[in-house]
Amino acid sequence: MSRDLQQAAALFDLGRHEQAAALASRHLAGAPDDATALVLLARCRNRLGDAQQALTSVEHALRVAPESMSAWQVHAHILLSLKKYRQAEVSARRTVELAPQLWASHYTLGAVLGRSVRRKRKRAAHESARRAVALAPEESDAHVLLGLTAQRTGNHRVAQQAYETALRLDPANTAAHNHLSLLHLRRSWFRPGSWTRAAEGFVQAAALDLDNPWARHHLENMAWGTLMGSRWVAFAGTVAVALGTAHLRAGATGTDALLTCLACAAVLVGGWGGWLLWQSRRVPPHLRRPLLLVARGCRSVLGMTLPLALLIVHSALALVLWRNALFSAAAIPLVFFALAMSVAGRTALQQRAPKR
Repeated sequence: MSRDLQQAAALFDLGRHEQAAALASRHLAGAPDDATALVLLARCRNRLGDAQQALTSVEHALRVAPESMSAWQVHAHILLSLKKYRQAEVSARRTVELAPQLWASHYTLGAVLGRSVRRKRKRAAHESARRAVALAPEESDAHVLLGLTAQRTGNHRVAQQAYETALRLDPANTAAHNHLSLLHLRRSWFRPGSWTRAAEGFVQAAALDLDNPWARHHLENMAWGTLMGSRWVAFAGTVAVALGTAHLRAGATGTDALLTCLACAAVLVGGWGGWLLWQSRRVPPHLRRPLLLVARGCRSVLGMTLPLALLIVHSALALVLWRNALFSAAAIPLVFFALAMSVAGRTALQQRAPKR
């Protein structure tokens, strides 16, 4: 192996894919049919988001070395990223034929089959993942795939055990952190503390890999979900104040009017106070700053705060300006504004999701 190729491989392992691709290309200028260099260049280009050029490089490698297991493996992963699932499966099965005792070949086949929506293929993906783990029980990525395939077949207990095993083997495995946190997040309504554990996992994943967009996206979704929970508190306060002010304008006086105002104020203060208390218990102090920073950088979250803030201010002022029926009626467009912003914000957040 030439010096350029050795340096390119080292740079790829360090995540410096552009420099690795440049060195691999320089090596290929003098040895255009070096299959190892072609595969490395394909991996670099795939990581840089140029899947078509990566596919061209790896297919050149396969023409030069049709029995190269690494070339077939990279070929399958690139086709998978291009959503060419049928061709990807053919390549993945070829890796198993060439290296049936290598865990990476079963890992590749499991990753490809796991994208299918058919139950039979999901089970086949799980079996491939189990085979990969049996061949290499010390490989954390094999356990992550086992967890994913188990989760997709509905076996959440096995999935959690697999992710936890992956983290014991490699505490810096961001994929394990992300998937385990997603599992906790889906259970947050049924298991106390799951939401907090999910947030901790996403924060840990983001800290371990600053270039991985998935952890940040999941944190944005958590911040968005928290804000959506406060929306119902704002709606409840708006409805309570609307009913109270309508009662006052209907002629309530004296003690009746005072009790009505106190009841509306109690709904507002109690609702928001209870929500803030719940959030303070659910979000420990060490997670508040990361979540706040993520929320400040997310346009969907910032956009949704405007209608919610307007609803809160309107509810408070409506108790003072209860005689003004026009001001009280402004609650209706504000509610629709909040609903429209929630739909727009959710759509924008989904569009910002990183590509797999």
